Amino acid sequence: MSVKNEVLHILEQYKGNSISGQELAEKLGVSRTSVWKAINSLKVEGHLISGVPNKGYSLSQASDVLSAEGIRPFLNDEYNQIPIAVYKTIGSTNTEAKLLAMQDAGHGTVILSEEQTGGRGRMGRDFYSPAESGIYMSLILKPHLNIADSVLITTAAAVAVCLAVDKFTDQEPKIKWVNDIYIGNKKVCGILTEAVTDIESGTVNNIIVGIGLNVKTVNFPKELKETAGSVFNSDEDSYVRNRLAAEIINNILSMCKTPEDRSFLRTYKERSMILGERIRYSKNSIWYEGYAQDIDESGGLIVFHDDGHKEVLHSGEISVRKLN
Repeated sequence: MSVKNEVLHILEQYKGNSISGQELAEKLGVSRTSVWKAINSLKVEGHLISGVPNKGYSLSQASDVLSAEGIRPFLNDEYNQIPIAVYKTIGSTNTEAKLLAMQDAGHGTVILSEEQTGGRGRMGRDFYSPAESGIYMSLILKPHLNIADSVLITTAAAVAVCLAVDKFTDQEPKIKWVNDIYIGNKKVCGILTEAVTDIESGTVNNIIVGIGLNVKTVNFPKELKETAGSVFNSDEDSYVRNRLAAEIINNILSMCKTPEDRSFLRTYKERSMILGERIRYSKNSIWYEGYAQDIDESGGLIVFHDDGHKEVLHSGEISVRKLN
């Protein structure tokens, strides 16, 4: 770890309180000049650090730059050594995660970025990913699942995001099958799950879970203003991106330890915004209507049609809309 990262790690632990440059230097076994250079470099990166004579340096509670050092203190003990890479800007965290998975990156590896220039959603759609306002994150998982059950990971991730948002707000996020999170009538999060499979054995080698969460995004493009929203609508109480990212990571890794127990499906159903409703869905470019009755044990959506026949939808390239 570089001196800069080590200084940030300590400042995050003391966040809101002061620590002297001399104490930082002694803790790290470096000169005070090295500490001073690290502090200035962190300031350039956007970290809100103040220096007060006779008190030292303090990282403001309002400092909200994503960093591995800011995330680790809030991870469960069993996860606090997972690899975490944070970028200022990146094309797509999922693309980077797939490259790392091909290089045999370990289970639980996390990639985050302050901004994505090529963020992707399902069905080839773009995902708006402006700087310094969201959490754009991908996790590499090795869940030992059959291909048919891989949709369970998307289901678990949706629940993980909802529970994390619950912890920091009084909102009640809902899930639109299979991978969108809504607050009110605005989408605040999309989840893109991509599997690397072994066709011969019918098992999943790696699953990349991509999460795009609008934490405090305000200035959406014109085409998104009516449909997209954020967890927070102002800066007040919204300086929690590192803690929120950590909570999502904790939840996903905990649920994916034993996905076969499927206990998260109960919460998924409770949070569903389409169960018990009439829906329209697109499959192979054809639109159908039906009644969303239930979620099955593999995360599939059970739909009843007016003619009495039942169909189970799996994620794939299916688009679902609730009928008013």
